[in-house]
Amino acid sequence: MQEESTLIAAPHLVLHHVGYTVKEIEPLAALYVERFGYEVASPVIHDPLQTAWVQFLRIPGNPAYLEFVAPDGPASVLTNAVAKGGGLHHLCYISGPLEETIAHLRASQMILISEPKPAVAFDRRRICWLMGRDRSPVELVERRAPDDPCTPLTEVEL
Repeated sequence: MQEESTLIAAPHLVLHHVGYTVKEIEPLAALYVERFGYEVASPVIHDPLQTAWVQFLRIPGNPAYLEFVAPDGPASVLTNAVAKGGGLHHLCYISGPLEETIAHLRASQMILISEPKPAVAFDRRRICWLMGRDRSPVELVERRAPDDPCTPLTEVEL
């Protein structure tokens, strides 16, 4: 008798961005535009649920973004990372339904560290955070349709 598999099918994930923690976004964004040829892909966006300011940059023709993330104050969850010098913080993947992807990643020993919630930078698409044994945070952003690129906001309502 064959044992029924308990593994959940691997989700189709696409790298969306690399997150980089910084003390201040604007000076570093300007440097990356000048030095590496990035283009600014979004304004600086405040997300109070993430306790962060974020901005997305992209090299023309490259599908993945670079996200600069700065704490929005001393109580931000990012304050400690920036105090340690900032730098590479996380990878973000575009995902199908978050609950399915979370189940797959939890089966591979990742821990959900932040429940799904809407994100300002992604026009209220849901995001969540997980972490594995390597202690590197992974962010997931949920697509609204199979071909949704989860483009960051290009304008922010004031």
